[in-house]
Parts: sequence; structure tokens; C-alpha cells
Amino acid sequence: MAFFESEIVQEEAKRLFNDYQQLMQLGSDYGKFDREGKKKFIDTMEDLMSRYRVFMKRFELSEDFQAKMTVEQLRTQLSQFGITPEQMFDQMNLTLERMKAQLEQSSE
Repeated sequence: MAFFESEIVQEEAKRLFNDYQQLMQLGSDYGKFDREGKKKFIDTMEDLMSRYRVFMKRFELSEDFQAKMTVEQLRTQLSQFGITPEQMFDQMNLTLERMKAQLEQSSE
């Protein structure tokens, strides 16, 4: 079975995409959230990034040609911005850590 024909892959891709879209819409009001709302948003974003990292690892480990091409396309697109997928994840994690630090500072 081709990688993208897998029901599991298709379902997780849909869930990731939908969850990301909802989180980004919600995130546009991040500045209006109370402390607990901000913590919940950060936790949810961390969970989503973790799921996305696992999803991408499936692509990397797959022997499927389309999966390998998808990874290469992502690498090519990101290289146009001078970064690798690993650096992208690191940057996202750094941003979340900064958000946490700001939240902690505001509670002092």
C-alpha cells in the first residue's frame, strides 16, 4: 500500500491540519487570553508540534517514493529560507519557550 493511501496517514494528516488551523485562529487572540488560557494555548501548541514531528518522522522512515518526495520538497522549500526541517522545529520550540518565559515573568 502506498504511504498516502494509508487510512492512518490520511486521518492523522487531516487531524493535524484541522488542529493547526483552529489553533492559529485561536492564537490570533492570544494577547487577550488570561494566564490559564495562555498556558493552555502553549501546551496545546507543544502537543501539536510533537504530533507533527512524529508525523514527519514517518515520512522520513518510509520507503514509499511519494513520502520521500514529500520530505525532499519540504527540505527544498525550507532551504529557500535558509533553514532545515530540524531548525524549523527548533525555532518553533524556542518560540514556545519564550512564550512560557514571558508568562512566568508576568506572574512574578
